[in-house]
Amino acid sequence: MPYRNKTYVAFDADNDIHYYRLMQAWKQSDYTTFDFYDAHDINNLWQHSNEDTIKLRLRERLKNTKVFVLLVGSQTRFLYKFVRWEIEQAINMNLPVICVNLNGQRSIDPDLCPPILRDKLALHISFGAKIIEPALTEWQTQHYQLQREGKTGDYYYNSSFYQSLGL
Repeated sequence: MPYRNKTYVAFDADNDIHYYRLMQAWKQSDYTTFDFYDAHDINNLWQHSNEDTIKLRLRERLKNTKVFVLLVGSQTRFLYKFVRWEIEQAINMNLPVICVNLNGQRSIDPDLCPPILRDKLALHISFGAKIIEPALTEWQTQHYQLQREGKTGDYYYNSSFYQSLGL
């Protein structure tokens, strides 16, 4: 069994890759403490690989994952070939899921959240280093505790938590 220390980030590569690149830039910046072990560093995927090969490589990344992050943009809910498949894998692997709303919403956005995640145990937050960072460190423990208690559904941080972070 691989050591699970990675953060897997799923997103709409056609429309939202710049948000993922921004997360990578935060990680590299000397002016922020934002950090994560990126599962995308595990193996290379070629744009022209066939679907089975891509899913095999993605599954390898997921096996090393401790937290699954979904960047939720305007088209994410319509992506079935890979994004929905990634979400299904994360659910089946019992990974803590963090839905990051790219539109700034701080709780579940029922119009944009992929239906497969509705009523699943997931944290819904807005996009920003100051809120993603504590979510990456805290949600894993909270997720497993809530799961032990038999809880499901969408979770979010209240406005006072955002305020405490200066947001």
